[in-house]
Amino acid sequence: MKISNHNSIIKNLFMMLVCFQLFACSTLAGGDDVEEGKGDNTLVKPKYNKNSVLRNPLNGWVMYAGRTADESYWDTEYYVSDLGKKVKAIDYASACYIRTSWASLNPSDGVYAWDDPNSKIGKLIKGAEERGLPIAFRIVVDGRDQGMNTPQFVFDKGAKYYLENSKFPTRITPIPQDPIFQQYYTKFIEALGEEFNDADRTAFIDAYGLGKWGEAHNVIYEDPETATDERTEQVKDEVFEWVTDLYVRCFSEVPLVINYHRLIGHPESWGAPNENSDRLLVNAINKGYSLRQDAFGMTDYYAGWEKQFAKSWNNKCPIIMEGGWITTGTHRYWTDPSGKYREGHPEDVRQGEFDVSAEAHVNMMDFRVGETQSWFENSFSLVQRFVSEGGYRLYPDQLYLPEKINSGAETVITHRWRNMGWGYCPNNLPQWNYKYKVAFALLDANDNVKKVLVDGDSDPSEWHKDDPISYDFKVSVDLPAGNYTWAVAIVDTSKSNQPGLELAVNEDLSSEGWVKLINLEVE
Repeated sequence: MKISNHNSIIKNLFMMLVCFQLFACSTLAGGDDVEEGKGDNTLVKPKYNKNSVLRNPLNGWVMYAGRTADESYWDTEYYVSDLGKKVKAIDYASACYIRTSWASLNPSDGVYAWDDPNSKIGKLIKGAEERGLPIAFRIVVDGRDQGMNTPQFVFDKGAKYYLENSKFPTRITPIPQDPIFQQYYTKFIEALGEEFNDADRTAFIDAYGLGKWGEAHNVIYEDPETATDERTEQVKDEVFEWVTDLYVRCFSEVPLVINYHRLIGHPESWGAPNENSDRLLVNAINKGYSLRQDAFGMTDYYAGWEKQFAKSWNNKCPIIMEGGWITTGTHRYWTDPSGKYREGHPEDVRQGEFDVSAEAHVNMMDFRVGETQSWFENSFSLVQRFVSEGGYRLYPDQLYLPEKINSGAETVITHRWRNMGWGYCPNNLPQWNYKYKVAFALLDANDNVKKVLVDGDSDPSEWHKDDPISYDFKVSVDLPAGNYTWAVAIVDTSKSNQPGLELAVNEDLSSEGWVKLINLEVE
């Protein structure tokens, strides 16, 4: 049974009455210990670890890899003056994000780059997997700024396209409602899903991909000179439904994300929010999508609408950020309307990105190609702060466990959990389907697991910053007489109850990742 911690006296009294029948204990607000009904069980308080890098899914720093990255990419080092040594980005990363073109992954019909271990993409994917780093994808099809992002064979088959500038005849963009485009794009996403619909291998899929740079805005449906608002809204809805349904069908095990943009799916990039943007995004979220935004720190682009939308989904849906300004020469970031960014001071931009990330309660931040150096060499304190404060950091601050019990006897384990990060553990995602649960194990002298007890009422998605949650878990210890060790973990119930999430604790771990607590004598 779960107990939520609040300061309301009435609610605490009600919870105490409910728990009385199970001889359980109520939880007081703040850091107060659980006292009532603990019986003869012993209070255990694991030590919190605020500095360790937790490589948990949809949590932490994301490395970015260009489509032409080679093996040296993984070994790039950055000097951190605060540490007096060089470090690698991969030492801090939880995922590797690959933003690439459809053409690079599917150069000809039925041919896929991941099947060729000698291709640039194949080597990059293999490199991430060899280092235990899950990958993430965004597939770009628009060609207006970057050239042929959609494979030539799709146009050869008769797919319609738009050419924005005749001076650049190869910069063609497919019309997304065209049936031939949809036929071959569907075939490609189905193949991508067959290969990467694996939560161990894939961190997330940036699952829209239309519009300039695949950012879900400035989407072309027809020649802008002849387009009408009514027709645009109709086609936009139809394409949005088609593409989101396609990704949901092909990626049942991997989180999907979409750019929360005030002009989602619209032919424009700037201006007032479109009246349908909120509705379309909520539609995607209801299908299982999470959120992402590519303009953090751009104060005229990531502005009031985006901030309010993020706020409305805090503790309901995870958010991934990407910084908008490129400080390595491409953008004039010092012209930002905030007036906070000085020319030649990328650390100002890093601070701006961090501040708005904290406001949005993001789960993941970016080590973007070209920008990573400034994070480590100019703003390492912010890297550390996000490790300590951002994302989700879960740990049990109080557990009541017996030290002696008769074989076959029942007891009530009271355990309380905190999320010390501002982010959200999205156990409620359809792709995860509440698979993460608190479990207690009894280990023998060799750390072998002799029994696992899973608390089915526990749910990490309900653990929010500054709101500890307590559970009363009735268990039976039906083990032979002997000495054991209590251990705890958040297990993945889809993988035979193996420890699934790293906990923010300074305690000994078993070889399988169980946090060891106190000894138990079974008589």
